[in-house]
Parts: sequence; structure tokens; C-alpha cells
Amino acid sequence: MYRFLLTPRWLGSTVLAVAAIVACLWLGSWQLGRFEDRVGGHQAAAARTAATATTAPGSASPLDTVLTAASPQVSTVTVGHPVSATGTYDSAHQLLVPGRTVDGRQGYYVLTPLRTADGRAVAVVRGWAAGAPGTPPAAPAGQVTVTGRLQAPETSGSDGAVAGGLPVGQLGTISPATLVNLLPYPTYDGWVAADDVPAGLTAVPTAQPAGGDGLTARAFQNLGYTLEWFVFAGFVGFMWFRLARQQAEAARDRALGLDPVLT
Repeated sequence: MYRFLLTPRWLGSTVLAVAAIVACLWLGSWQLGRFEDRVGGHQAAAARTAATATTAPGSASPLDTVLTAASPQVSTVTVGHPVSATGTYDSAHQLLVPGRTVDGRQGYYVLTPLRTADGRAVAVVRGWAAGAPGTPPAAPAGQVTVTGRLQAPETSGSDGAVAGGLPVGQLGTISPATLVNLLPYPTYDGWVAADDVPAGLTAVPTAQPAGGDGLTARAFQNLGYTLEWFVFAGFVGFMWFRLARQQAEAARDRALGLDPVLT
């Protein structure tokens, strides 16, 4: 009854079905791996964030050894890393970043560029203050060494970030793309949340980059794709089995003389 499976037509169909199932299973496994990588990245980042809360003084890495020419961008591996930078604050280009929440309260960041010896600057958030942007404490003059936690550039999906429409002296999104239009010198990627803040300001906690903490919509999108590919694999197998069974039943009916009479 199943001899038809050995015909060229069915052999070809079987090979195609098997290939489709293998491809679907491989794609599903790949998407599952992406999901697990994102979750693993989230767990590692959470562990680093917890570790930086108890980092011993003097254990911060120089910024230029974390963001190097070979790896100049902040990643999920380096976000939250304790860093230090030496230079002078550029108070003339200080910016206030409104719409930022700390401990459930609305307020603003105080961002002051720190110019380093190599000509670049690092965006240092010296702290957070509650309420609408006001007059923050002045930045110290002369050469200083700042220690803090490296933060990823903000995006349009970051909490509080806005695209524009702010008064002069305010910044909606902390990123090299926005700072390049406001500062007359190049900047490092990301920004640094200072650990030691002046009176009247609060230290800014480490924030995971939008879409990079492992448990964002992207991660669950990968999980959804995983389920879709596995469902496709099952559907292909089911359809092949159903068609083969229909063919076998038709062959049995013909053998029993039960073919329907066409009129």
C-alpha cells in the first residue's frame, strides 16, 4: 500500500520535506541560541552592576584602556565597568539632561564634558537633581581625576530621551551623535556616571543600554521566532504524513474496487 513512496515523485517530495524540516529545526535552534545569549548577557551585566556597587577604591580602569582604538564602543561587556579619566571640566559646555528618573522621582542629569590629554572629552554626568533643570553646583576648576561607571549611549528608546525641542543648554539624548553638534571636539563613546558627586546632587545608578540587557523585546522576539520555526518543522512533517496517508488510502480503495464512479 505504501509502495508509491518509492516512486520518483514521492522520493523527491520526501527529500524536500526532510530538507525543510532540518532547515526549520536549524533556524529554530539558532534563534534559541540568540535568546540564550541575550539572557546570559543580562545575567552577566546584572552581576557586573552588583559588583560595581562594592568596587574597592583604586580598582577603576583608565578609560582609554576600556574604550580602545580596536574596541571604541561601549558594549554589554563594558557597560557598568568602573573607569577613571583625568582632565579638566569644560564648564562652558555644561548641559542639563531633563526627564531622568532616579528612585522614582523626576529630575535631570548634570552633564559636564571632561577634556582629556588626548584631545577627546568624556561626557561625565556629575549627578542628578530632582525637579526641573535649575542651577547645579559648579564643576571644579583645574585638572581632576573622575571615577565612575561606564554607561552606554542613550537611544530614542531610552527612558526620558527626547529627540529635540529643548531650550539651549539642555540635552535630550546622551550620545556621540547629539554631542557632536554641541561640542567643538571629539568625544568618547558612551558617558560616565561619576561616583563622587557634589552636595545637592545624587549619584546616577548604572543603566543597561536600550535593547541590550537580554530581557528586552528583542530577546523575546528571538524566542518567538524559535517557536515559529519549530512549528513550521512540525507542520511540514504533518502535511507530508497526511498526504502520504491519503495516497495510501486511495491505493487501498482502488485495490478493493472502491474507487468513486465518475459521471
